Amino acid sequence: MTVHTERGTSIVPANRVAWTPAGFTHYHRAHGDTDMRIVFLAPSLARLIPEHPAVFLASDLAREVLLALTGPRNYDDATPHYSRSARSRLLRVLVDELREAHEQPLHLPEPRDDRLQAIARMLYETPADNATLTELGKTIGASTRTLSRLFRNELGMTFYEWRTQLRIYHALVLLADGHDTTQTAYACGWANPSGFISAFTNIIGTTPGRYRTSRRTG
Repeated sequence: MTVHTERGTSIVPANRVAWTPAGFTHYHRAHGDTDMRIVFLAPSLARLIPEHPAVFLASDLAREVLLALTGPRNYDDATPHYSRSARSRLLRVLVDELREAHEQPLHLPEPRDDRLQAIARMLYETPADNATLTELGKTIGASTRTLSRLFRNELGMTFYEWRTQLRIYHALVLLADGHDTTQTAYACGWANPSGFISAFTNIIGTTPGRYRTSRRTG
């Protein structure tokens, strides 16, 4: 699943929790078979976790709490499954688990500068494009130095880090649609599957093959 806000795109693989604070206009999109659960937090709890959109790895406890809070009868006020006090305690446990979890590096910032937006549009359309920043700069009429500075100052990462995040986002979509590791690697611009597996594992925390398996069995 992906969650889009004015800050950018959060990539949400299986067994992750996406957090969107109040005030952020957003929409989400599911890729492949997706079981999504939504929980709202009161301001007193929301202020305990980040004030920006974030993605967390769901601990076993957080996952079970989410399932409990969103199970059958939880949305029927006439015959609720949990009392108000019980729900409050479960929500506190969930927030405590998120506070202990590390934010996942799964946010793709959205560029605001016109020149970066032009590059982003090209790479969204063709993620396998291996053009260098210099080559892309010539296409849009900007120097490599200027573009490098914009990526660091505006997005907080290098061009190559940003492009890798973009490619991993596309890879997750392709894997969700049933493509195998080799097909996905080439479609997303890697020269060989081993390089893709290494990059994917560094960001997602598991190999593409294990990720596909966990989607089928989770």
